[in-house]
Amino acid sequence: MIRFDDVSFRYPDQHRPALDHVELVVAEGELCLVMGATGAGKSTLLRSVNGLVPHFTGGTLYGDVRVDGRSTASVPPRDLAATVGVVGQDPIAGFVADTVEDELAYVMENLGIDPKIMRRRVEDALDLLAIAPLRARALGTLSSGEAQRVAIASVITSAPRVLVLDEPTSALDPGAAEDILAAITRLVHDLGLTVFAAEHRLERIVQYADRVAVLDGKGRVSSGDPAHLMRSSPVVPPVVELGRLAGWDPLPLSVRDARRAAEPLRRRLVGRHPSHRSVPATGAVVATAHRLGCAYGPTIALRDVDVDLREGEVVALMGRNGAGKSTLLRALAGGGGPFTGVVQVGGDDPRRLNARALVGRVGLVPPDSSALLYEQSVRAELEVADKEHGLRAGTTGETLDAIQPDVERDRHPRDLSEGERLALALAVVLAPGPRLLLLDEPTRGLDYSAKRRLSEILRALARAGHSVVLATHDVELVASVADRAIVLADGEPVSDGPARDVVVHSPVFAPQVAKILAPDPGEWLTVAEVAKALAS
Repeated sequence: MIRFDDVSFRYPDQHRPALDHVELVVAEGELCLVMGATGAGKSTLLRSVNGLVPHFTGGTLYGDVRVDGRSTASVPPRDLAATVGVVGQDPIAGFVADTVEDELAYVMENLGIDPKIMRRRVEDALDLLAIAPLRARALGTLSSGEAQRVAIASVITSAPRVLVLDEPTSALDPGAAEDILAAITRLVHDLGLTVFAAEHRLERIVQYADRVAVLDGKGRVSSGDPAHLMRSSPVVPPVVELGRLAGWDPLPLSVRDARRAAEPLRRRLVGRHPSHRSVPATGAVVATAHRLGCAYGPTIALRDVDVDLREGEVVALMGRNGAGKSTLLRALAGGGGPFTGVVQVGGDDPRRLNARALVGRVGLVPPDSSALLYEQSVRAELEVADKEHGLRAGTTGETLDAIQPDVERDRHPRDLSEGERLALALAVVLAPGPRLLLLDEPTRGLDYSAKRRLSEILRALARAGHSVVLATHDVELVASVADRAIVLADGEPVSDGPARDVVVHSPVFAPQVAKILAPDPGEWLTVAEVAKALAS
């Protein structure tokens, strides 16, 4: 169904090819998972399937990409739309209609499909993605999980043979991610759809893949059986990393398979304990919220929230999409909104502080870190940040070097990798010296290596006396860095305590290692903890 024959591609003004002599065949009815480090070329590979590379991006394409027998070099993307459906990382940005039902019909209207057929396909898509109750909903009222399912449904109404997905679960809570992956698997198994998907959170999807395509960071691709390639892949989920450590053969790709092999490892760990154990923070209170409430029309976002945030702790805000995590971060950052109750940062209401005083007390990094970046080069971003915050020239640059020292100053911020862009945004936010740092879904688009680096940065900030708060669906990040976890549901905290206790006892938010090694012992969260214990 998809064939890459000796394909190479180079972007304009780039010396290194993004794709280098790629040979890849994806059969009809396969789910092919595209893997690789941040910036390895996954999105380029995906975009070449529907001809956006090179027709939209520019650059030079060598070799031949064929989809359903047609060469993308000679067929423009608009003519491939009926064959290849694409859902990007931000599905909401691609919506054009007002309601769910209208959005599902939009692509078919553009393709000139008969109204009777349109009606039937809309009903089929509503059933396949289990979104029939949403048909009359305004698109702006959907949660992230609902929006993802609607985006996929709107694409499959045109009856494509191929579905291309870029980070389909990156913005979703664990439960919503499972729902999306179940729907995708149903499309593959029941309809014979070919799915070509890139995803950084491999722990969620690799067990469903029929084939993996691994990019090595130099434009080259290896493809084949997931279990085989996972033995040498530079990026692997915790279940595979643990299997490598324990020497399991065959290498498990799912928690279920890993648990069947884990008994000898459990016996080796008896009497041993993780070296890091969370203890309550004793530093000064940096920020507090008391009886904090927020409502958007009839929707309650926060309800009587009480929380104290202290120096030296990393706090994870967890909960399903729409639980109120981002709303709480905005309130702590002095964001506008219909808030009730009391919020204080450094003893003052952040909404009453002027801009310069506010950035000196609290910094917020949104889910899309590029929203903080406006200039044409990294150098310009650093210089403007110094001027706007009244800092000594070079202060923001020194902060960036402390976080990630190899970011090229002459590059455009949007040409940076996700990890580099996040590092630049962190430098801009941290340079004024805020004691409270808020991050909203900071690991979107980050590979495992970049997440480990981020964890080290956040732990160092906590040791330096900062209070760090993460709103995240990434349970593996929480396991590696958080001291404390607060779980929100319908705007209310339902759990607040040491992160290790909170996540281990949650079937939804537990990391893979905890699930594999539970119930005896049930205290291990990361592969690094297990490796350190076995080495001692």
